[in-house]
Amino acid sequence: MTDTSPSRRPPRRKRFGQHFLHDPAIIDRIVAAIDPRPGDRLVEIGPGRGALTHRLLATASGLGSLDAIEIDRDLAGLLRAQMANEPRFVLHESDALEFDFGALSRERGARLRVVGNLPYNISTPLLFHLLDNRGAVQDLHIMLQREVIARMAAKPGDEDYGRLTVMLAPWVVVEHLFDVGPGAFQPPPRVWSAVAKLTIRQEPAFVVSEHFGAVVATAFAHRRKTLRNALRELVSLEQIEAAGLDPGARPETFPPEAFNVLARKIVRSPPGPD
Repeated sequence: MTDTSPSRRPPRRKRFGQHFLHDPAIIDRIVAAIDPRPGDRLVEIGPGRGALTHRLLATASGLGSLDAIEIDRDLAGLLRAQMANEPRFVLHESDALEFDFGALSRERGARLRVVGNLPYNISTPLLFHLLDNRGAVQDLHIMLQREVIARMAAKPGDEDYGRLTVMLAPWVVVEHLFDVGPGAFQPPPRVWSAVAKLTIRQEPAFVVSEHFGAVVATAFAHRRKTLRNALRELVSLEQIEAAGLDPGARPETFPPEAFNVLARKIVRSPPGPD
């Protein structure tokens, strides 16, 4: 694995939430999970000092391309110099939250396979930005704080089941792959991380109502409330019962589809009096 000497490494920028993965065993497990195939179009978000980048390029001899998105100009300069003779590598000095994954997919002529050790401070908005571009993405192999991965992969009734779980459910299948200890990073974070695979569904799990997000956000704003009390401003007791749901149960006990059924009730509700 190629690395630079400490004296030549760009400084760590705390505002970008940088913790650089350096454990060869963990890197090997990530590459094995991705299982790059000839012709794949990989996109690495936040390549940092390039530890995973180098391993991906070394492992996948028939790889179609590896695009990397790096916001830190010093790290981008380091990668640009390291990869000067690698024709499969393209560096985008950009903010991943603003990056046009759809345009890149069209340019590459294929759906993208996204890889990344995502900064904890932007993980949720970045996930939803990627889902907004889901037509351009085949799957994601991402590392996040372990608690976030637990919420993403939770089942109804689990302690970790909540808004993030339900909002992801129509669009992706989440698989928790393995946990990663703080020692795998430099500097070590204060929390454990985990790696997950997110496979974009060919079709959404259900036809998503335009009010789905509002219902989910409201339902989980106060977890201890019953469904009836949590959603009293959006749907009536009669509508909850008509959907076949127990108004006295808590939101975390219901599957994602249940919130969509309630969201569709909002659409069908007659307008109130002036």
